[in-house]
Amino acid sequence: MAGKKTITVFGATGSQGGSVVEALLQDCSFGVRAVTRDVTKPAAQKLEESGAEVVAADLDDEKSLKTALKGAYGAFVVTNFWEHLDKDKEIKQGKQIADLCKQLGLQHVVYSGLENVQKITGGKLEVLHFDGKGVVEEYFRQIKVPMTNVRLAFYFDNFLTTCRPQKCQDGKTYQLVIPMGDIPMDGICVADLGPIVHSILKNPSQYIGKDLGLSAEKLTIKQYAEIMSEVTGKTIVDSKITPEAYAKLGFPGAQEMASMFLFYHLRPDRDVELTRKLNPNLKNFKQFMESNKEAYKDL
Repeated sequence: MAGKKTITVFGATGSQGGSVVEALLQDCSFGVRAVTRDVTKPAAQKLEESGAEVVAADLDDEKSLKTALKGAYGAFVVTNFWEHLDKDKEIKQGKQIADLCKQLGLQHVVYSGLENVQKITGGKLEVLHFDGKGVVEEYFRQIKVPMTNVRLAFYFDNFLTTCRPQKCQDGKTYQLVIPMGDIPMDGICVADLGPIVHSILKNPSQYIGKDLGLSAEKLTIKQYAEIMSEVTGKTIVDSKITPEAYAKLGFPGAQEMASMFLFYHLRPDRDVELTRKLNPNLKNFKQFMESNKEAYKDL
């Protein structure tokens, strides 16, 4: 990596960080320092084989974070609320990274943030995995770290896992259990984030100081279901569940997710045109489904 500006990428073996590492390695403009907690796991070793410098760091350990950031030109920062379900912990982790970025003089940080919903709605809504990131966004700005903030839309990838179509009682029809009614919901494939971050890092003067809402497409749940039906050959429909009923489904995080969907009802700023400018190869939902239809073989 001699002579190249180094980008420290947090969450390098996760979905967001992994996509960023892959995009940066493909372009070769930057040196890549991939951060993971366990450098011995196969995913980390694969990154090293691909040309990344792999370093161990823990978001709760300042010393390891400092080592990971020292000498870097920039960083991609992502934290994971779902790992511990603790908003205060996520804020502490984010602020510690921000302080170190300031102290070590990083010139461009791309932060994976989200809106502070509680603040925006005057306390009417609380979405913990958004709100903590919103506080950290504000802190980066407050201490004047050169930062571009990216806010991702709902992951298309969730339709393969936590939001898979559920079989109806007739045994033939499937439904998407997502409480959006007829309001369009922005979506994006997580793997498409990497080229976006790469474009941002290549154009610092254009994007430092900006909040960028990312989306590949705005579709109603009915439209998502119709595309799924077309690609899979299954009959998939919108369940038309209400946010109130969704919150009572009883699975861990049901209320948190219901609140998130209620925030989506407010149509937060996500810009498809800008997102496509940053990544011209951005996949729409149909393209995503066609490349992942094998995941529905067992429906």
